[in-house]
Amino acid sequence: MRLGFNTNGLQSHRLDDALRLLADHGFEWVALTPDVGHLDPLRCTPREIDAVAARLAELSLGVTIETGARFVLDPSRKHEPTLMTADPVGVARRIDYYARCAALGAALGARVVSFWAGVDRAPGPRSAERLTDGVRRAADAIRAAGLDPALEPEPGMAVEDLAGFDRLCAALGGSAPALCLDVGHLFVTERADPVALCRQRAARCAQVHLEDVRRGVHEHLEPGAGEVPFPAVLDALHDGGYAGPVCFELSRSSHRAPDAVAACRAVWDAWRGAR
Repeated sequence: MRLGFNTNGLQSHRLDDALRLLADHGFEWVALTPDVGHLDPLRCTPREIDAVAARLAELSLGVTIETGARFVLDPSRKHEPTLMTADPVGVARRIDYYARCAALGAALGARVVSFWAGVDRAPGPRSAERLTDGVRRAADAIRAAGLDPALEPEPGMAVEDLAGFDRLCAALGGSAPALCLDVGHLFVTERADPVALCRQRAARCAQVHLEDVRRGVHEHLEPGAGEVPFPAVLDALHDGGYAGPVCFELSRSSHRAPDAVAACRAVWDAWRGAR
């Protein structure tokens, strides 16, 4: 497995400085969230993309593309529009954003784009149809750029847990995306032992996110502030067959990013040293 960090927790740093910070702490991977301050996919130029690609190569950082930017599409509504938006024009804007992120990822050498379904703000008899159609179109747009789509179950969204992910995949069949597993979310949405679930799902994951959380509370915390048993979780992922990046996602820690990055590195080193 490879140690990574999500740039949504580095929003107070210029992207170049953020990448250098990770490299200086021995990280091997970056989960890049294209956002208003980091390679805005609606405004960035080919020259800017090429410069980031060169920096990634220089620092020997692998890259995955994440798509959880809060206000990149609507400055007044967090995460909107989504695949579950009732307005087809809004859905089309969301899918265009995914396509732009995938094209950006292809230029950077990424292999995976992770995404989520969104909150269903107009639940009704067509919700299931909107979900399957939206996820299918998003996955197709990502694959068209040559990357693999990975859906992340997100608390409160139309696909919020593993059962919902499984139902969606059954409905989509061969067009279903891979799984982006956020370990902290398991402590919020699942009744089963999260460590056991990590082991069971590890081999089918295309991307893994990690953070500390308190049981039942969807708040991404720095290591030591919650209840996640990091050594057991990392053992479960490794022993279950996962060999990709494990990217800490501390989206509320940009104001203390150097300390947060160092804390995540310490968790990783402690785990590696005990194996």
